[in-house]
Amino acid sequence: MKQDKLSWARLVSESEAKQLPLLEYLLERSAAQLETDQAAILAKMDAMLQVMEEAVAFGMTGVTSNSGLTGGSAKKLKEYMETIQADGNSRPALLGPVAGSAVTYALAAAEANAAMGRIVAAPTAGASGILPGVLMSLKEHCGVSREKLVEGLVIAGVIGEVIASRASIAGATGGCQAECGSGAAMAAGAVVYIFGGNGKQIGDAVSIVFKNMLGLVCDPVAGLVEVPCIKRNAGSVVQCLLAAELALAGVDSFIPADEAIDAMAKVGRALPYGLRETAEGGLAVTPTAKAWTEEYFKKIHS
Repeated sequence: MKQDKLSWARLVSESEAKQLPLLEYLLERSAAQLETDQAAILAKMDAMLQVMEEAVAFGMTGVTSNSGLTGGSAKKLKEYMETIQADGNSRPALLGPVAGSAVTYALAAAEANAAMGRIVAAPTAGASGILPGVLMSLKEHCGVSREKLVEGLVIAGVIGEVIASRASIAGATGGCQAECGSGAAMAAGAVVYIFGGNGKQIGDAVSIVFKNMLGLVCDPVAGLVEVPCIKRNAGSVVQCLLAAELALAGVDSFIPADEAIDAMAKVGRALPYGLRETAEGGLAVTPTAKAWTEEYFKKIHS
């Protein structure tokens, strides 16, 4: 028997019907599904947060990928922004402290993944920098407690469940909108929760992310999770913060979260095969990418 798709709106309404705070209801639901208790789920989230912190720290050392294609961008950006801040005559940082650090840490975690470091697939390895980047920046600049970050991961995880149920989190199925788009939506929901937003506002943030990332293709150079994946993690962080800020300001999304996710699923199915992780379209077939790919495969097969 086919199961009904998960619905963010339904989860919110169920929590309200039970007169439970959203987080408590979602923890209760997850504990029942996994046949465990809420403390165990929070402990698991805390362990994941630790891995995220370690991935960011590893990436910030300036690691280089095994292919040699990428590495060092996070360290370079951090040093550049520190130089701007130290120079009183310089221009102000364009991103500001919260977004600037979030982008830096997203690059770091994504570069850790490319360098074969340990990461949390959130929801995939290709999107593994977004949640760590955002959460580590909130911890640094907004004084968000570890407990609140862990709770944010619970919210993000359930949003990921809804997306996987209604659409896909795989680039091979739905393009990068399904990977980085989903990661940004999960992170946006977590941010809204962390700063006191309600269930509807969380859904609005999810929807706004997909409005801005709908149709994003998956076109990895040489099939590696490096170019353009790493910088897409950085760009997705900005989309996350934008969506969260709009939702927290009370800016409604005309399209509900569930419908935005459904639209993402339809767009993903409509994407040509060459734009779904096959490295046969988009940036992967530019002259520079093709020349590098040819040399790379010659080297590894020699």
